[in-house]
Amino acid sequence: MIIAATSLSLSGCVSSVLDVDTKAIQPIPAKLVSQMRAKGMTPSSPILVRIFKQESELEVWKQNAQGRYALLKTYPMCRWSGKLGPKTKIGDRQAPEGFYHVSNSMMNPKSQYYLSFNLGYPNKLESALGYSGEALMIHGACSSSGCYALTDEGVAEIYALARDALKGGQQSFQVQAFPFRMSPENMARNRSDENFVFWQDLKKGYDSFEVTRRQPKVSYCSRKYVFDTQWSNGEPTDPLAACPPAAGGPDPLVAAREQKDRVAFERFATTTTAAPVAYSYSDGGMHESFRKLLKRDGEKKLSTRTSLTAVPISRPSAALADPYAGD
Repeated sequence: MIIAATSLSLSGCVSSVLDVDTKAIQPIPAKLVSQMRAKGMTPSSPILVRIFKQESELEVWKQNAQGRYALLKTYPMCRWSGKLGPKTKIGDRQAPEGFYHVSNSMMNPKSQYYLSFNLGYPNKLESALGYSGEALMIHGACSSSGCYALTDEGVAEIYALARDALKGGQQSFQVQAFPFRMSPENMARNRSDENFVFWQDLKKGYDSFEVTRRQPKVSYCSRKYVFDTQWSNGEPTDPLAACPPAAGGPDPLVAAREQKDRVAFERFATTTTAAPVAYSYSDGGMHESFRKLLKRDGEKKLSTRTSLTAVPISRPSAALADPYAGD
């Protein structure tokens, strides 16, 4: 396989067309297939992906025999770029936050970063808000310019899981990208952030999935996400227009969860100091496991461990400055 070293675009992690080899058709590891079977899943059953920036983790969920999603595996992210908050423009180095849907045409077996798939940023809401950027990926290696890098080994498993789910009939799989796990305590800690209102919207989708273990239905209106809503006059078509009348109320179990979290939020807000604006990433994060190796062994040795390509670790000094990672 020929490996070409190309520069990164400021708009995203660009994938180049390389010679096709067998990496995109490798089977799901037998151990992971056994774990699926133990949980009532099959390789072809639908998947759902959740990403958490602050924790530098990516979760793959799979649908079980009861039609609900159950956690299959959590993957440590080797690198993501930017800070907590959504991507809004080309060159801001931000990795996206929001809800995305990945179809078969967005899978890239010829990626410069081993394997990748496009998140589909900007989505319909982001486009309406005038956000810009392209080629925002989940990919291998340990380098990011607006993307989520999982190492080659990690993305190989995720790619295989996505490929087999799409081959099994899932039209697209949902990717939910969050700044952090949306607990009342984390929300209270970040209540002074300029993105707090946006994160409150994302939390509604987070809560829906946490309670129902079903993929939330995503709509866009009033310049925000709206989840699991049946509309009296059909799906809203303009993300910038006011939301039309809804048919029926919210799921009572989800509403109860939201109310419980509001009470907990108020409690934490009185006892937890809000994170100051200065307490933020210099340029992205790295999972604690990789950060420890980087600190101990240095950039060159970690690159050898985590990448089958010639792509170096992006901005190692910034990764070591991650304010949320442990030592």
